[in-house]
Amino acid sequence: MSNALSTPEERVVAAVRERRDELVALLSDLVACDTTARHKGDPPRDEVKLQELLAARLRACGAEARLLEPPPIPDDSRFFPSGLDFAGRPQLVATLAGANADGAGSRSLLLNGHIDVVSVEPRERWSSEPFAVTAREGRLHGRGVADMKGGIAAAAIAVETLCRLGVRLAGDLVFCTVTDEESSGAGGWSCAQAGVRADAGIAMEPTDFETWIACRGTLTPTITVEGRAGHAEIRQPHWTAGGAVNAIEKMLPVYEAIKELREDWRTRPDQRHPLLSPGDMVPTIVKGGTWEVTYPASCDLTCDITYLPGRVDADGTGRVVEREVQERIDAAVASDPWFAEHPLQWGWAEDFVPAEMPADHPLVLTAAAAAGALGRPSRSAGLDSWHDAATFTRFGTPTFSFGPAGTESAHTIDEWTTLDSLVDLAAALALVAMRWCGVSGG
Repeated sequence: MSNALSTPEERVVAAVRERRDELVALLSDLVACDTTARHKGDPPRDEVKLQELLAARLRACGAEARLLEPPPIPDDSRFFPSGLDFAGRPQLVATLAGANADGAGSRSLLLNGHIDVVSVEPRERWSSEPFAVTAREGRLHGRGVADMKGGIAAAAIAVETLCRLGVRLAGDLVFCTVTDEESSGAGGWSCAQAGVRADAGIAMEPTDFETWIACRGTLTPTITVEGRAGHAEIRQPHWTAGGAVNAIEKMLPVYEAIKELREDWRTRPDQRHPLLSPGDMVPTIVKGGTWEVTYPASCDLTCDITYLPGRVDADGTGRVVEREVQERIDAAVASDPWFAEHPLQWGWAEDFVPAEMPADHPLVLTAAAAAGALGRPSRSAGLDSWHDAATFTRFGTPTFSFGPAGTESAHTIDEWTTLDSLVDLAAALALVAMRWCGVSGG
């Protein structure tokens, strides 16, 4: 696919580059909104304010924009925290209708971003106010400038620029910004459940112009080891005679089994992927004991499990991974008589299901060519974590991530991106929309 720009495309790129200050102003407005990620039950923050700000700008371009408050997550959900609600945390769906009402000879495009950002704590370690955009040494700093309010701002500027220049797309452009990506992915899932679709889509994660076409999924088990309380400073009889059992010490063979499992995964053929690391299992939280002179009666170990797209089962879940992990670790402790009488207890939290799309998908090639035309070489890559693109892909809209610089600053103190990369992203997205959706009369 050619990187050369046509005369109308050159005009669009030039117009985007003239709007650098407007892009910074919009990004500043978005960053000023506190949309830090939440736990279930947390009160809403500035989600409505931010979504209404974007909706107003898109309506000014002729888009039909609506704010959705999906119903709470049902109690039997496998994928998300049961009872999670969206009161005061709407999703934005704005559709800029294409000139070809029947869709003939045109394709629709989804532009997706998440408005939630991670906590700014420890706030005192920031070099500048985290809820403000600060330019310093060639970079823009602030919570969300990279992950991913910067990408959202760039996409909005791209749409506005096409509108101002009178460029009418032949196919529909769907602009969808969601909540809860950082905590559960429930916002994107709710939008997909509500019918948000397009022929293909882009999530504006900070990829430094790579096309992230694959990601790993995530499972979060909590393993509970039962012990038996007793005075830690009094000699105890054998447990079969009623003596205390230290649940923390009994967790040690579980940990050893986890290490053996992940070493196995690192070498197995079914754990190989050209763009992703093998699956992994990492202990992340341990809780045990109630008093410093009492044998702990229980110990909980929470782990982060990542798994490859190829391990998703026929029902679209990670149950096959769950079964392998549970069977392997249960078997590893089965020879211990204590565990024969007090088996491990397993709790499984949300399932972030992975997805991938072909590297030669036409939209992937279109995005790479647009980036190349702007002097931003692009290549296909994968994300070892998870992103909302996987959800839209699973629901029938092949979606990948493509965005500005600052990948390595996501979730860190003094998060950053660069203005040049945001301007180039806005220009690239405008080009992608023209090339993918088609231009009326062009």
